[in-house]
Amino acid sequence: MTVKTAVSLRRELFVKSEALAGEMRISRSRLVALALDQFIRRRQNRELLARINAACDEPTPPERALRRGMRRLQRRIVEGQY
Repeated sequence: MTVKTAVSLRRELFVKSEALAGEMRISRSRLVALALDQFIRRRQNRELLARINAACDEPTPPERALRRGMRRLQRRIVEGQY
């Protein structure tokens, strides 16, 4: 289902969009829909990446304990080899 809407654009952006739509052989409406879809997807991806990075920034207490244990074990292994 499509919805009609009116959008105000700077004249130069309108001219560029007309030219690009012509080159791509698609309607101006299709060009705007493609651009909006891509913009929204990129924004969602950046937001997801930010949430993933935030979750990985600070280790939880169990992760810190596991890391300490792993460092101790690695030290024992390395010291035993030399």
